[in-house]
Amino acid sequence: MEPTAFQTGLQSVLFGILSLVVVAGALVTITRRHPLPAALSLIVTFIGLAGLYALLSAPLLAILQILVYAGAIMALVVFVLMLLNVQEADLPVNENIGKSVSLALAAIAPVFLIFWAVLGKIPAESTLANTPVPADFGTIEVLGKFLYTNYLFAFESVAVLLTVALVGVVILAKRRI
Repeated sequence: MEPTAFQTGLQSVLFGILSLVVVAGALVTITRRHPLPAALSLIVTFIGLAGLYALLSAPLLAILQILVYAGAIMALVVFVLMLLNVQEADLPVNENIGKSVSLALAAIAPVFLIFWAVLGKIPAESTLANTPVPADFGTIEVLGKFLYTNYLFAFESVAVLLTVALVGVVILAKRRI
């Protein structure tokens, strides 16, 4: 079933809005001095990413993004921040955050310009855009088989890394008490 012009236009508008939410949330995350507001804006970024996944016909990834990242991992991060009890006096003074962000954006701008130039050379009616999505695309079974066969080592490495990070934070917090 072909999408109507209204559906395509609505998807484009939603994509633009969600993209702005993601970029704004990321900018707020890196510009906050205190880690708690930064973590909360990172949650907004994760929710925006979940919306983008849903627009890309990947509802399982959208649900996992909200449950795992915006839910469990960010709850863990906020818990650790509360456990550390960061005070304003403990934070470094950075009056030039605007200058730092401007320099970072200026450094990244050429990459976007190159991307824009390459993207402009792709025909509007490319075969990739018209390829139908398979019926089992994004299902739990296909994703699970793919993840646990092709990327098992990476998956387990991330699990070990998160566990080590949690233990390290608890040790640091105990030292402070």
